[in-house]
Amino acid sequence: MTGKLYIVGVGPGHHDHMTFRAREVIGKSDTIVGYETYVNLVQDLIEGKTVHRYAMTQEVERARQCIDLAKAGKIVSLVSSGDPGIYGMAGLIYETLAESGWSPNDDLKVEIVPGVSALNSCASIIGSPLMTDFAVLSMSDLLVPWEIITKRVRAAAEGDFVIVIYNPASKKRIHQLQDTREILLEYRSPSTPVAIIKGAFRESERVVMTDLEHLPDHADQLGMISTVIIGNSSTYTYKDLMINPRGYRSKYNLKEPTL
Repeated sequence: MTGKLYIVGVGPGHHDHMTFRAREVIGKSDTIVGYETYVNLVQDLIEGKTVHRYAMTQEVERARQCIDLAKAGKIVSLVSSGDPGIYGMAGLIYETLAESGWSPNDDLKVEIVPGVSALNSCASIIGSPLMTDFAVLSMSDLLVPWEIITKRVRAAAEGDFVIVIYNPASKKRIHQLQDTREILLEYRSPSTPVAIIKGAFRESERVVMTDLEHLPDHADQLGMISTVIIGNSSTYTYKDLMINPRGYRSKYNLKEPTL
């Protein structure tokens, strides 16, 4: 008998922002696997289930165990914060399955349950920063060479994309965001709006509104649960909100009609 593997995104952390489907599949699963911090986000939903907790650097072990458990007949939920298809475990699961010759038509069924990613949750907190084209970049160079990341940063900067930055810094990664800022300043004004959102929708939530010039002043707010949103040439701030115009003003009169 073959079970099923759910790759579940639980959103930013608060249950109010978890999808109905995510709660449903976690409820029907008999086995829960995940990075310890992510498992803790759904602790109240997994009582009585078999739980396998992992450290952050054990992604390959997590993927293999999930597949093995599902093949053995277990109903498994591999949980992660945000969306598992955005810098999450979905890619590693499918890479591992592909190397084994697995087919979606095989007995082992896999379902990705999407969740609210950091780009959605953080944007909702600070206004409307993602109304035009945007790029999402990770500053983590553990798996991607830094030379490639900087190439992508420069392309996004030259293209005037709003930029969402995941994993902006860690204890060992200090220069990455600093280097990114220097590249951006070649193309954008020092007054370009920047938002730092730490722990979105968690008890530890903290929001800092700043700009490219003063971004280094807030290094203490940067970490693995922080997201940085950098505006483009048309982005502006209004009462601690970041607004990226969609273009309606040039086409419609947004002022209140006179009666």
